[in-house]
Parts: sequence; structure tokens; C-alpha cells
Amino acid sequence: MKNLKPAAPVTAAIPAPPNPWSAVREDLRAVEEKLSRLLDSNEPLISEICHYLVDGGGKRLRPLFILLAYRACGGGDAKVEDAIDAAIALELIHSATLLHDDIIDGGQLRRGKPSALARYGHAASLVAGDFLFCRAFELCGRFEERLVHTAARACIQLTEGEVMEGRMRRNPAASLDDYTAVITRKTASLFSAGGRVAADLAQAAPRTIEAMEQLGLALGLAFQMVDDLLDILGPEEKIGKPVGSDLRAGIISLPVVMSIQANPELRRLFCSKLEGANLERALELMREPSLIARGRALAAAQIERARAILARELEPSIYSDCLASLIDDQIDRDL
Repeated sequence: MKNLKPAAPVTAAIPAPPNPWSAVREDLRAVEEKLSRLLDSNEPLISEICHYLVDGGGKRLRPLFILLAYRACGGGDAKVEDAIDAAIALELIHSATLLHDDIIDGGQLRRGKPSALARYGHAASLVAGDFLFCRAFELCGRFEERLVHTAARACIQLTEGEVMEGRMRRNPAASLDDYTAVITRKTASLFSAGGRVAADLAQAAPRTIEAMEQLGLALGLAFQMVDDLLDILGPEEKIGKPVGSDLRAGIISLPVVMSIQANPELRRLFCSKLEGANLERALELMREPSLIARGRALAAAQIERARAILARELEPSIYSDCLASLIDDQIDRDL
């Protein structure tokens, strides 16, 4: 009798996570088409700057989140145009803040190419940012008062976050609470507004509307925390700007506030002009594995919070599955 080799164990294939972009592909196509039209102006220079910024990259994370949240909350085709307009409005607001941020920070690179500031100058970039804000509220104007109020409140928080960030520059006493207050206003406010508006447009229950606002807040916090870690880890071709840009500008990013609390040498360096050997030494100190692990854990806690809200508040569907995948993607970015 022949010796028979034991059969190899059969393992079930692990299904790939759903693709969030595919689930709302047609809605996103409508966003892109209308967004492109809204970038046009009677003044060619304004159009050129807006298209240069908005057409030149970006994952449309905020529109994707809004559209998935709308569908996951039960929103149908009848009012999807409203969700599309809301998604465009928040993307316009986000784009405006990018122009203004580069003016404030003197940013010369954006998404791996010269920023609008570097290419068109201070005055033209400032006016283009104002134009984008106006376009956003032109869209918002047709919505009910409570929805316009949500968008306006997010813009107010954005401006307050920008000023607070400026006030805390190169401040060695900055704490994790200070940092969280800045990114809650400056980054997470648009995500939380997007979650609230999406659920409201889907005619979800008041409890669900509140929950989606909190889910957006957690998602926005996690996104910014991971972004801050990537700023010191790079590489430049991946993050689209010089490694250590926030550190060089004296911004209290997540790795900065964790590091200056733990390391007197970095606290001293942070108060100085960081360039050359000083910048490299500061980056070396901030890349200490335990600090990176702590930062990642803080972001992961926000992801878990968002997932818990999703599981508790929304019925299972392809859209809620894609929303879960989108949430997980934020912590899975390479670190």
C-alpha cells in the first residue's frame, strides 16, 4: 500500500474588506462634476488657483464620509442630491482652509507639489480661499436653518482652532488637552458636522443624528493624530510635504506634546528655531518607539469609539460595512 501524504488543511479565504469608494461611486462622481463647475469664476485667476488646489489631489475623505453616513442612516435616492451638495460644501470649506493654512504657515508644498501660495502668491491665494468659502455657503443657503447653523458652527470652530494653534506655537507648556482642543476645532469639526448633516438629511432619529456627530468627531480626531505621526515619520513623497513640517513651524502636533512632556532636551529644542542638526535631533527624539506606540494607541482609542457608535446605532448594511472599513483605514495608514 502506498504511503499517502496527509491532505493539506483547508483554510477559508478571508474576505477582503468592502471598498468604501465603490459603494457610493455614482454619488462621488456627481460630487466631482458639480465641484469642478463651482470652482469656475468670472475671474480666470481665481478659477486657476481653485482648480490647481482641488483638482490636484486629495482623497475626498470628507465627501466620502458624508455620503456613506447618509446611505448608512437610511438615506435614499430621493434626497441624495442634498447629501451630494452637503458633501461638496464641506469639501469647499476644507479646501479654503488649506489655502489659508498655507498662507499662515508659509507652506511651500501641498500634496507633493508647490502650494498655491508658492505658485500664485499671498494675495491671490487669500482671495481664492474666500471665494471657496462663498461657494460653500451659496450651496448651504438652500438648506434648512439648522443645517446651515451646523456648517457655520464648524467654520467658527475652524477659525478658533487656527488662532489657538497660533497662540500655542513653540509653547513648551502645551499639554495633550491643549492639543486635543486644537484638533477638535481645526480638523474634527468638519467631520462631526458632516456626520450630523448626513444623518439629518437621511431623516434619522434625533438620537442617531447626535451619535453620527460623535462618530464624525472620533473619526476626525483619529485622522489628525495619525497625520501628525506621519509628519515625523514620512517619507516626503508619501506625505506630500517635508518631513517634520509641523515641528519646524512650532506647531503642537501629537508627537510634539507627548515628547516635550517626557524629554527636557526636546522641550529646549522646541523653543528654538529648528533647522539642520537641531531639527534632525528633535526628530530622532520624537521617533522613540514607545512615543510612537503611545500616539498610535491614542488614535486607536478614537477608532474604537467610532466603531462602537457605528455598531450600536446603525443597522447592518453594505454602507455601514463600508463606513466601518473607512474608519479602520484611518489607523491602518502606514506608520
